[in-house]
Amino acid sequence: MTFQFAPARREQVSLLIALAGASGSGKTYSALRLAKGMAPAGKIAFIDTEARRGLHYAEEFEFLHSDMRPPFRPAAFIEGIHAAEAAGAEVVIIDSFSHEYDGQGGITEWADELEQAGTKSPGNWKIPKRAHKTLMNALLQCRASIIFCLRADEKIRIARENGKTVVEPLGWMPICEKRFMFEMTASFTLTPDRPGIPHFDLPHKLQRQHRGMFTDTKPIGEDSGIALAEWARGGAPAPTVAQFKPTEPADETTDDLMAWDSKLATAALQGTDSLRETWNTVPKPLKKTLEAALRNRHQPLATEADAKAPA
Repeated sequence: MTFQFAPARREQVSLLIALAGASGSGKTYSALRLAKGMAPAGKIAFIDTEARRGLHYAEEFEFLHSDMRPPFRPAAFIEGIHAAEAAGAEVVIIDSFSHEYDGQGGITEWADELEQAGTKSPGNWKIPKRAHKTLMNALLQCRASIIFCLRADEKIRIARENGKTVVEPLGWMPICEKRFMFEMTASFTLTPDRPGIPHFDLPHKLQRQHRGMFTDTKPIGEDSGIALAEWARGGAPAPTVAQFKPTEPADETTDDLMAWDSKLATAALQGTDSLRETWNTVPKPLKKTLEAALRNRHQPLATEADAKAPA
């Protein structure tokens, strides 16, 4: 292979966006609004794993639809993405990508099938994990932008304190392979009480260059998609945070804290080792402020991820 180098320029960057939440949190509608902004004159392809529920929005949005049936093997998602690209899609929506992990024929069920057939743990995970890795490589090489809708569970911890049973909420965790969220350009958690509105106090990933494109005061919409697409094409910088009037002042310290909180949340989804490694890189002046978030939100999520991970 012959390597050629040229000055770095941001142009035609593909985006991977994840929207996680429970039923009724506005994932599908938000994904379609975001996609419409990202490709106003182009094609949107919708890979539907949920019995054609995406067609509920056929009169509100223009998009190509494909009914994906089980088994939800990683290879089937690769085939769907390639077909969407061949159809000329600029943006692909996969709803719900959680089926690749725990749906009928997904990698969790696949590992169970191999174990029942006599392949002992952890060997039963070898083939499904390899197939998932192949899928991730395909996603990273896709030239279209992809929006993933993911189901999420609200985790709790039940403990005894001072002779009383205490139920402690641990937040929402997306249903997917534990390293998946780490590959996202941006990710958000949505909840049924505020459909479509990102929660910056729940697991999310939002890099500094995209901070001005989203707010926690209104639902994700076409304006965010337009800003993302313009940034990906190498156009003008994102709108300033002030234009969106966030709930917190957008000074440099706040921006740094939110960026590191986002990194810790993403690391927590990969387990305790990943969280510890990321925490060790947090600048010392910020650690004191982030200690409570580490203890109350990120570490419990990391513990859940450890328990969820295959051996």
